[in-house]
Amino acid sequence: MNCFIRSCSLIFASLMLISTAQAATPKPGEKLAKDQTFTYRMLDESPTLDPQLIEDVAASTVARDLFEGLLTQNADGTLRPGVAERWETNDTKNVYTFYLRKNARWSNGDPVTAHDFVYAWRRLPDPKLASYYASFMELMSVKNAKAIIKGEMPPTALGVKALDDYTFQVELEDSLPYFPAMVVHTSTMPVPQKVVEKLGNQWTKPGNMVSNGAYMLKQHVINERQVRVRNPMYWDNENTIIDKVVALIINDENQAYNRYQAGELDKTEVPTGQYKRLKKKMPQEVHSNPRLCSYYYMFNTKKAPYDDIRVRKALSYAINRDVITRNILGAGQIPAYTFTPGATANFHVPDVEFGKLTQKQRNAEAKKLLAEAGYGPGNPLKPTILYNTSEGHKKIAIAIRQMWKQALGINATLENQEWKTYLTTRHQGNFEIARAAWCGDYNEASTFLDLVRSESDQNDGKYNNPEVDRLLKQAKTMEDPNPNYTRIEEIIATEFPIAPIYHYTGVLLLKPWVKGWPHHNVEENWYSKDMYITAH
Repeated sequence: MNCFIRSCSLIFASLMLISTAQAATPKPGEKLAKDQTFTYRMLDESPTLDPQLIEDVAASTVARDLFEGLLTQNADGTLRPGVAERWETNDTKNVYTFYLRKNARWSNGDPVTAHDFVYAWRRLPDPKLASYYASFMELMSVKNAKAIIKGEMPPTALGVKALDDYTFQVELEDSLPYFPAMVVHTSTMPVPQKVVEKLGNQWTKPGNMVSNGAYMLKQHVINERQVRVRNPMYWDNENTIIDKVVALIINDENQAYNRYQAGELDKTEVPTGQYKRLKKKMPQEVHSNPRLCSYYYMFNTKKAPYDDIRVRKALSYAINRDVITRNILGAGQIPAYTFTPGATANFHVPDVEFGKLTQKQRNAEAKKLLAEAGYGPGNPLKPTILYNTSEGHKKIAIAIRQMWKQALGINATLENQEWKTYLTTRHQGNFEIARAAWCGDYNEASTFLDLVRSESDQNDGKYNNPEVDRLLKQAKTMEDPNPNYTRIEEIIATEFPIAPIYHYTGVLLLKPWVKGWPHHNVEENWYSKDMYITAH
């Protein structure tokens, strides 16, 4: 058992060893296809492929191929070695030490060292970078992260250090037993300091990018395609089978389906409302998997009249979640009355009051609340719903507009924007009500509830409740934080900074010759190096 020095005394750490890397291994009798190319549909172009700047699911998927962090995940979501072969922590779980493999290489042949992680982790909370994920370092409880984000301390004060070239240590402000699960996240991946500092924001371009994952960026045609090819310098390249990964940017889900049918795609999403029909038509290719994701509408609490709880509550009450999940989506999605989904590890979904009412009761209460707020036939509320371009988002927005019209007599305006513009609009607060979705960065309830923390980078609705902040801070060190999480969900279901609509299922079309897809990973963190294509 290894040990480390702290406060001039030896403290024995609990040593954690994890299984060796899980390679893509064909089953007996399976014959590999000669062409090992995996092609899939991406809904939108990603604003960036810089790990410390990424904030969307699609780009995170790309980053998991291009870069490798300290730890990764098996197909069932359990942790496994990445660049770190093993790790240890002290008894109070506020110091974590990661031991890096010495055969990890950047795509230019340079070794991946603990100094690369120190640079990347310091970079994330640095105000100069202005990352929308800066607060993730604070959420991880890394020492001095909050002060650095506020500009009160330099990035060099962050609680990370390279004990030597292959030993990376992190000091936390609080005991955090689920900390290892958080280092799977994209924002904690290493980046090559020399390349980043030399090329600036051009470092992620094909030909410029130096990465340490199983793949390298070969081609990137904006709003059209991204191509990744095997990285011969990757430490486990000999066990990788997929040679090339192609992501095609296709905004229209029906066009994507047609291209899937034509054999141009190996994977796409099931078009909205088509799950039951397609499941009967092609049962071996249609899948509905549990997901650690929630779909919701966000209110701009700093813009009248959405600074009025009664208005937010009325609009949320009047959304018929059963109609959306049953009639519009129809693929096992779960009506949401809490923000955190039931698929979250160790989380007990509370029975909030408005979830116990019938829709008729909710509509009646909504009408009453809106009248109390001063809105009615003589002074109608005229909300605008912002959503990013997608046929599914459009269908839901149209349905909610109709629900509000029928229940409350109001007419909502729908506004769609392409992904990059939509994100900018949200972050700048130039919206009234915005469609949003959140997929857990790690499997613990705080990954969702932190979004309503007043200082969260993802709190675009600018909701501020000191009790929520206090409960979240306290939950970090609790043996059982569920009472705090329950209370926060009750506050959300009373003040409605957001309107939860449904909890996801991962509904996808996947060609039967694609093997190794992690159907049982609720975070749906997939790695192309774990998959392979059989002859067909």
